[in-house]
Amino acid sequence: TMGNWLVNHWFSAAVLAAWLGINIFLFTYYFLFFDRDERYFYTRAILGSALAWARASAKCLNFNSMLILLPVCRNLLSFLRGTCSCCRRTLRKQLDHNLAFHKLVAYTLALLTAVHTIAHLFNLERYNQSQQATDGSLPAVLSKMHLQGSNKWLNPIHSNQTTVEYVAFTTIPGLTGVIITLALILMVTSSTEFIRRNYFELFWYTHHLFLVYFAGLVIHGIAGLVRGQTEQSMAEVPPHHCAEYLPQRDQNCTHECCKDPEFGSIPAESWKWVLAPIILYVFERLLRVWRAQQKVIVTKVVMHPARVLELQMHKKGFSMEVGQYIFVNCPAISPLEWHPFTLTSAPEEDFFSIHIRAAGDWTERLIDTFQLETPRIEVDGPFGTASEDVFQYEVAMLVGAGIGVTPFASILKSIWYKFQQADQTLKTKKIYFYWLCRDTGAFAWFNDLLASLEQKMAESGKADFLTYRLFLTGWDNSIANNVALHFDTAVDTVTGLRHKTIFGRPMWNVEFAAVAAAHPRSVVGVFLCGPEALAKSLQKSCHQHSSMDPRKVKFYFNKENF
Repeated sequence: TMGNWLVNHWFSAAVLAAWLGINIFLFTYYFLFFDRDERYFYTRAILGSALAWARASAKCLNFNSMLILLPVCRNLLSFLRGTCSCCRRTLRKQLDHNLAFHKLVAYTLALLTAVHTIAHLFNLERYNQSQQATDGSLPAVLSKMHLQGSNKWLNPIHSNQTTVEYVAFTTIPGLTGVIITLALILMVTSSTEFIRRNYFELFWYTHHLFLVYFAGLVIHGIAGLVRGQTEQSMAEVPPHHCAEYLPQRDQNCTHECCKDPEFGSIPAESWKWVLAPIILYVFERLLRVWRAQQKVIVTKVVMHPARVLELQMHKKGFSMEVGQYIFVNCPAISPLEWHPFTLTSAPEEDFFSIHIRAAGDWTERLIDTFQLETPRIEVDGPFGTASEDVFQYEVAMLVGAGIGVTPFASILKSIWYKFQQADQTLKTKKIYFYWLCRDTGAFAWFNDLLASLEQKMAESGKADFLTYRLFLTGWDNSIANNVALHFDTAVDTVTGLRHKTIFGRPMWNVEFAAVAAAHPRSVVGVFLCGPEALAKSLQKSCHQHSSMDPRKVKFYFNKENF
């Protein structure tokens, strides 16, 4: 299984290994540097090893803050997918893991923030203790250095009345540290699957605290509270030699260590790490604004059962591939909110369409608005995801759960057109389509497409090209009785289609084994738009049923990501 995973995800594995390697290197290198370097000899006399913990975690925080924006530059990823169109599909497919990588970097930032904050709390406590100490020890003497001159100080706390809380809320590093930590906590907690699915607006607005995070990060190190001995001072009074004399010098001192050591701040450098990604992200946002300004004409509005709204639109220069998605904004509802929707039209059609299900405040308001009037709509996209690779596989297994069927509406329509036009570029020889749905109403809008497709395939002698199974996962007694009454009819009682609806959930091992047996030498693409639990189950089946023999059946897993 591990071997199969590495074959399918070698690029992801390489990126992860490089990312982890750089993090480990940065942390180890800077930990040892601040723990051993002569410049910080006196700083360590006050702070101990907490200095190294704070500085090493800071370096890793800078590195990961540099990376966090890159996976969410949609236009950059689309550009990379385009330039990669001649690459192997395994490489293009890895770009779909952008959000998984974004989350990984975010959780790493949260962990490093905790390490950095705890280390600095220890540092502040030690600075405070050294300032208040009167025992003539080296930390106590170093803490009184500010009395000798402006650039002599090493301990930023110059008063016995200062508390850790006072430093945290009145100094630039303290205050920005508190603000960016709060921003990070809010962003991480509001981006859970549950909140994104049910309260998208909450997720959307709190995520824009990233502006506060980056502003705070850039300012955070400006005050330079953590200091080290200057190069010139180290040459004049080397610390390993002179430190022992510092607590016991008198006024008539004559030896070489009589001069006071001098200290300088570590220059702020977070901005060097994050400047390039911020500029890239600004360009990304400007491009989105420019694209959004282009006029969108809504050519047709269809209200389907179960509160599903279909919008057919036209936009000059709009060019799509199957299974891509767009971001939609309706200024009348909210000028700032953009929501992702998978395109349900085929590239061969002269319009593009989306199906919007009522799920949350924004979609409810959009559906209500369209029932009264046709408001102005702005569109950004399209953006590419895994589904556009579907025609590259000889055999494709398409799995859609509920409204997650949308990318496959586009694919099935496109196949229908390719058959009509007798397209020679179609590599696909067989499609297995599985739709899992909780209630019958949600099937209604998709019925016409399947019925016309079924008819078209039969007319062109390709009836066996598409095998589909509809699984009804939530059903009541009235449906069961209706099914029992009409069991011998030619068409299904739930959907009116020739292929019967199956009640319950699919047994994936049985389905995969059947596909493997029917296509023993094929490369099978498995495409899912559905929940994470289903993704894990399908991924497991892909690994279990793929042969290690390169000449035999292989299952490649693809998942839709927004």
